[in-house]
Amino acid sequence: MLEYLTAIGDALPYLLQGSLVTIALVVGAMALGLVIGILLAVGLVYGPPYIRALFSMYVWFFRGVPLLVLLFLFYFGLFTLVGINISAFTAAVIVLGLISSAYQSQIFRGGILSLPEGQLKAARALGMSDGKAICSIVLPQALRLSIPGWSNEYSIVLKDSAIAYALGVAEVMARAHFVASRTYQHLPLYFTAGVIFLILTYMGTKALRVLEERLRIPGYMR
Repeated sequence: MLEYLTAIGDALPYLLQGSLVTIALVVGAMALGLVIGILLAVGLVYGPPYIRALFSMYVWFFRGVPLLVLLFLFYFGLFTLVGINISAFTAAVIVLGLISSAYQSQIFRGGILSLPEGQLKAARALGMSDGKAICSIVLPQALRLSIPGWSNEYSIVLKDSAIAYALGVAEVMARAHFVASRTYQHLPLYFTAGVIFLILTYMGTKALRVLEERLRIPGYMR
């Protein structure tokens, strides 16, 4: 037991540095997924048939192909093919963000569809364009209603970020594996990495829960 505690104590500062990389990965991916996800959701609900079909194909592709395959496909394949030279970290953020956007689009789509249709009709009756009504009336409500689902997506992206170690990104899992392969203390180090992920999950979901309560819409959310 003392040997395990010593291994954890020696490696903990190094692993905590990796947690900052993990947080940056998740924040970047969630932000990218948020922007693209909103555009996808609006297109899926209000777009013409060809836009809905195109966006549905996008969602189907990024929800259907495994993360590890997409990481290799983009980093070693597409980016190399078109001559884009980016870091493994940036590639991981992009791929995680694209995957998250597919899932976030469905969260936001559900939020939009949960709103009464009469709101958009009333905005039109007042002379507002569809674009302005969507941006000013529909989306502010839909995004607030989507926070619980967004909280779940945060947890998923956080866990998926561990796979970025396959590209050499020095996040928590990569650092735990690096130290464990040299000290042979696999159990305590992987256990510590798991605890770090649990703490990050709790902190993120707790913060989003507080945000949900602050932005609660009476009559729609508890």
